[in-house]
Amino acid sequence: MAERLNDGAARGDDSGLEDALPAGDARYPLSGITVIDLSHVYNGPYATFLMALSGATVIKVEPLHGETLRSRGDMGGADFSYAMLNSNKKPVTLNLKSEQGRTLLKEMVARADVLVENFAPGVLDRLGVGAEVLRAVNPRLIYASSSGYGKDGPYKDYPAMDLVMQAMCGIIDSTGFADQPPVKSGAALCDFLAGIHLYGAIMTALYERERTGVARVLEVSMQDAAYCSLASNLGMLHARGAAAPPRTGNRHGGLGVSPYNVYPTTDGYVVINSPGDSHFRSILDVMGRSDLADDPQFRTRTDRVRNMAAVDALMEAWTRQHGRHEIADRLLAVKVPCSAVRHLGEVIVDRNMHARGSLQWVEHPDLGRVVLPHSPFTFEGVARRELEPSLPLGAANDEILGTWLGHSAEEIAEWRAAETIL
Repeated sequence: MAERLNDGAARGDDSGLEDALPAGDARYPLSGITVIDLSHVYNGPYATFLMALSGATVIKVEPLHGETLRSRGDMGGADFSYAMLNSNKKPVTLNLKSEQGRTLLKEMVARADVLVENFAPGVLDRLGVGAEVLRAVNPRLIYASSSGYGKDGPYKDYPAMDLVMQAMCGIIDSTGFADQPPVKSGAALCDFLAGIHLYGAIMTALYERERTGVARVLEVSMQDAAYCSLASNLGMLHARGAAAPPRTGNRHGGLGVSPYNVYPTTDGYVVINSPGDSHFRSILDVMGRSDLADDPQFRTRTDRVRNMAAVDALMEAWTRQHGRHEIADRLLAVKVPCSAVRHLGEVIVDRNMHARGSLQWVEHPDLGRVVLPHSPFTFEGVARRELEPSLPLGAANDEILGTWLGHSAEEIAEWRAAETIL
């Protein structure tokens, strides 16, 4: 056992599961990096999804009942969310409440580069597989964690989910109209902002380890990751203090740009943003109202911000006469930032994302033919890594525990019988 535990860590090389990648795979930026993914729901899984599609081998370790998203399939399609975030991962089950389960995790860690988890602070320590224990097994391990509030502040023990974090971070209070109740963001902003920052922190730590040989314990809190997204709103608070409106509807969060709004059309809505004076003159040209270019209400951005109601009335009187796609096409032709407000059914068949490969039709073994996202990262000279649909719970148990760690079929059968693995 000791020999097996220390073998990969002592080598510090690229051996292991890299050899199991499909023949002919190009070497992606993270090829040769092995990640143990203990995370669940959106935050950590998105970070490891980005790593997997950048070439890393990601071993997804789940409890015997599966991670949370697997069990939400009857509650509004959350199993589809699981499929979105777990492509190209190798799912393994481990009962970390058992001694044998913890031993198997340590064997994996001995050969890994990164471990990612997003449990509440202290959970893995109480199980006996926290950062100190695992880094004693493998000093080259980068131990990455993410939680709602971090592990050392006064809020560290508060439970955190995206909705709660949106409230705590000021996102809900900043969303909606000033004369109406606050509204949460439709997107799980805090989860995914934290996931992106977690990926960035892991890449930073891998770069440091490459230069110095030092491996870090690192963390990202959802609260910290979300704060800067409110830059416009915070700027207005700084400038106006208590006079700053809490919510600006669909107008600019800092009320510093006009037109900047969602306008009604004959068949829905369109978004128009005029950050510069040249953009507004182009809008007037398209509207056939070039005569207003020198109107003192509209001449400069400052004038338009002071007269937002008049600007919006002018825009709305025009947009109500045309279709959303017609308006967008005409304004985009003169380089004005705008878009039709699209339904999700339109977004999933977006021709630009499909042409680039960032959205792909995939035959999923459980869900059938579905659209799945690829990573936003593209690396010149290397084709996107082929999407491999998410696998059933424990599908890689034999590959990881047997082929990679070298355990026998008899041992694996014993662990199944003992409910150490599925």
